[in-house]
Amino acid sequence: MTRAHPRRRPFGLVSATALVVANMIGAGVFTTSGFALADLGSRPRVMAAWVVGGIIALCGAVSYGGLVRRMAASGGEYLFLSRMIHPMLGFLAGWVSLLAGFTGAIAFAATVFETYIVPQGVRPAWLPEGVVGISAIVVCGLLHGIGVRYGARVQNAIVLFKLLFITAFVALALIRLGDTGWPGLGVPGPAVAFSVTAFASSLIWISLSYSGFNAAVYVAGEIEDAPRTAPRALWLGTSIVAAIYLALNAVFLFAPLPEDVSGRPDVASAAATALGGGFLSTALRITIGLALLSSVSSMIVAGPRVYAQMARDNVFPAFFAAPGDGHGNRAPLTSIALQVVLATIVVSLSGLSTLLSYLGFVLSMSAAGTVACLFVLRRREGRSAVAGIGYPWVPAVFVLATLALGLLAATQRPQEWLAAVVTLASGAVAYRVLASGPGGT
Repeated sequence: MTRAHPRRRPFGLVSATALVVANMIGAGVFTTSGFALADLGSRPRVMAAWVVGGIIALCGAVSYGGLVRRMAASGGEYLFLSRMIHPMLGFLAGWVSLLAGFTGAIAFAATVFETYIVPQGVRPAWLPEGVVGISAIVVCGLLHGIGVRYGARVQNAIVLFKLLFITAFVALALIRLGDTGWPGLGVPGPAVAFSVTAFASSLIWISLSYSGFNAAVYVAGEIEDAPRTAPRALWLGTSIVAAIYLALNAVFLFAPLPEDVSGRPDVASAAATALGGGFLSTALRITIGLALLSSVSSMIVAGPRVYAQMARDNVFPAFFAAPGDGHGNRAPLTSIALQVVLATIVVSLSGLSTLLSYLGFVLSMSAAGTVACLFVLRRREGRSAVAGIGYPWVPAVFVLATLALGLLAATQRPQEWLAAVVTLASGAVAYRVLASGPGGT
């Protein structure tokens, strides 16, 4: 008699890597460099900032890989902090993820998606604002609620098309510029002295474009051979995105004349128009739309896994626990529904989106604190607990850089301090209420 084999988990290396790529590539790379050029006054300096941002993200990816080798379960920062430091710290990280890390980010991506798909110049009078963005959220929620495997396959397809469009755009740019030359190469940069503060300020916004490098850890419990596959997906996905960002920015910065893109939010559109006119600009708009749609989709995959794990740990209503079969073959439907409802509310009430944007500081502190768990593990359990991940230099670079950029951002936007205090205070209250309920910790 043949013994039945257990069902394989739904995420392999390709799907986990695609999740990372989808989570990372949004609107940021298509809008940031114009402002960075205005601040830094030099295109090579802007390129250097993208390189530094990529190095920080890779250090984070490698560090998170070390954590997931140690604890290959879904839940992300909530899981690591609650298991390795204290349940309350984990809950606060999950609370921040619920409010801003996923809900606010999904709403923002969906709103920007709508502006690219239905710009004001072509929006029909009968179509209210927010409908397209909300529809994207609902469709992605339904897609990933139908089945984990089906949703992963569709997302893989969206990511593939996105990468093909980006590759085609860069290839066309290289062909065109090979014939006509690179206009930006022949223009000297302005005589602006290098400023560490300006470089760090630009790096803050560039680092936001690299956020999402840790996406695979949120679904680690649903990845086949997670201790081995998830770390590979993290660094592979981050490396792919870093390479794409450098290629795109070389085109954005050096294809047009500097004065045509400096200080502009539509740096990508300006470069596309300079290269191929309206046709290429339209193609790029489609590419950005795909990037934003895949970003919405990937976060609707990742976020609900955090809430489901919190529910299984009895620090969130049990109703939101995943019904799963132990291998991730059933989606956490109630948590997905919660995510869709919350993101829809934020899209409908645009003021909430602005408010949640102030939580960037506490999000960065959560990531730095999570990677710092490696130092705690090393102290408690010795060398073998964190072997093979560049310890201590790789996690130290990520923690110190993340703390420095987060603190600098908070000093530039004092509202972030208030948002952090209010968020953490409300999270502490919620923890005391929810964790002290029936079955609470």
